[in-house]
Amino acid sequence: MDRLVELNIKGFIDEPIDPSLDLFEEINKLKKEKNAVILAHYYQEPDIQDIADYIGDSLGLSQEAAKTKADIIVFAGVHFMAETAKILSPTKKVLLPDLKAGCSLSDSCPPHLFTKFKEKYPDHLVITYVNCTAELKALSDIVCTSSNAVQIVESLPIGQKIIFGPDKNLGKYVAKKTGRDLVLWNGACMVHEIFSIQKITKLKERHPEALFIAHPECEDVVLKIADYIGSTTGLLNFTINSKSKEFIVATESGIIHQMEKANPDKIFIPAPPNNVCACNDCPHMKRNTLEKLYLCLKNEMPEITIPLEIIEKARKPIERMLEISAKFGL
Repeated sequence: MDRLVELNIKGFIDEPIDPSLDLFEEINKLKKEKNAVILAHYYQEPDIQDIADYIGDSLGLSQEAAKTKADIIVFAGVHFMAETAKILSPTKKVLLPDLKAGCSLSDSCPPHLFTKFKEKYPDHLVITYVNCTAELKALSDIVCTSSNAVQIVESLPIGQKIIFGPDKNLGKYVAKKTGRDLVLWNGACMVHEIFSIQKITKLKERHPEALFIAHPECEDVVLKIADYIGSTTGLLNFTINSKSKEFIVATESGIIHQMEKANPDKIFIPAPPNNVCACNDCPHMKRNTLEKLYLCLKNEMPEITIPLEIIEKARKPIERMLEISAKFGL
């Protein structure tokens, strides 16, 4: 079978790897040879986080990569994140270890349906959460992150009508914090919607000294009992700065690796979901492995490509967000 055809079917390069290879050593060697930089989102497995040049939230990683002189960006994350890296670094080759590493939130907002939704509100400005496809960004006026969404909305005139998408939970949180009447797209992240309020309540009873921290993509019923609400980076920084020694964490469990590294004397407990396996891992994030990362860099595939027209349109709302952030010191 042709390699490209096989890649299209499987979503990643699949070839035998010598079990005696030290993948950390080989990846570092390839990185130097190819002038590559490796980005890892907080939700990646620990080995990938440990080999990465930069670890963080999606937009921040893409911004860091854009500052480098690297020829190749390997984004260990999900598809929309690699697209954002390509938007900000259009002349660099952007690779994703597994093309099938998608996103339930991004998938919940098909651009062709959002286009029809947008047509119903012609006098509304469109703000989209960065966790969406390049095509959806291209349909937007401003892009936001979970850390600046409230401030972006507050920076706009009181009478400005706004469509907010694709995450309805983040949108509800922003509407509550700002007092604005937002038109919300009905999308959500599968990981942040499965937390069990009943199990969390019982867990808090067993750990009365623990602070409960949550990502704003969680449902309102979960956020109401949180001691702190913030982006993934915000949650990490909160645990570093807090005097508390114990935390219950309501977001994808991959972030706990960085929390434990930064706070070896503190205890972190993943908030329990309502599923049988009691796991709150993102299956899309976890499609990437150290083996796929090695093969991706070795073969320089799979590569993320976006039409230039979409890149140009999608970059504008990101630049608008950065302009607002600079103006208001966000």
